[in-house]
Formats: sequence, C-alpha cells, structure tokens
Amino acid sequence: QVQLVESGGGLVQAGGSLRLSCAASGRTIRTYAMGWFRQAPGKERETVAAIHWTGISTYYVDSVKGRFTISRDNTNNMIYLQMNSLKPEDTAVYYCAAANTLGLVVRQDEYAYWGQGTQVTVSS
Repeated sequence: QVQLVESGGGLVQAGGSLRLSCAASGRTIRTYAMGWFRQAPGKERETVAAIHWTGISTYYVDSVKGRFTISRDNTNNMIYLQMNSLKPEDTAVYYCAAANTLGLVVRQDEYAYWGQGTQVTVSS
C-alpha cells in the first residue's frame, strides 16, 4: 500500500506560481509511475502531468505545457508539480497518484493509489 498526501495548494492571482508537493509513505515509490490530476467543479478529472518511474520522460496535457513541470525525488519519496503563469482555468482540486508500473502512465484507470487532493484557486 502507498499512502499519498498532497500539499502546497492555495489561492493565487493569475500569473502567479505554486509548487505542489506529494509525500508518499508505506512503500518506496522508486518503481512507481506517478502523476498529477485535477478536477474542476462540474468537470471530469483530467490527467495534468505524469512522470516515468525513472524520471526519464514526462507527459503534460496541452493546456499546461510550458507552464507546469513535474518532478520526482525518489530518495525522499516525493513528487512535485511546479505551476507557473497560473490562469483562472487552472482552478481545481489537484491529486497525485501512483501506478505500480515500470513506465510512463497517462490513463487514470491505471493508477491504484490516490491522495486526498489539494485545492488550487487562481483569481483573475
């Protein structure tokens, strides 16, 4: 079992930055693909970013390319999402998740472990 706890959300003005953190416990995430997801009110949850278990490759949804960066620190069992140039449409609850897969995983249904989420609100 992997437990995940997100932090770093909050209220920020458009154009600002936030860094989300996800702390994993229970097992090392060294061999897990990891991802960040978000769900805005009235919308389906979407994959925002994903990172290969080695960190060698990443995926970003088109709407965040060039603004968000996913990274991982396997030594400390952490993953991060650096979010720059935030827009009001980035407002959502952000979740991190772990997939017990040696690869890069984009599909949400392949992720077995999920955190509780952290709210990000971007004001215009």
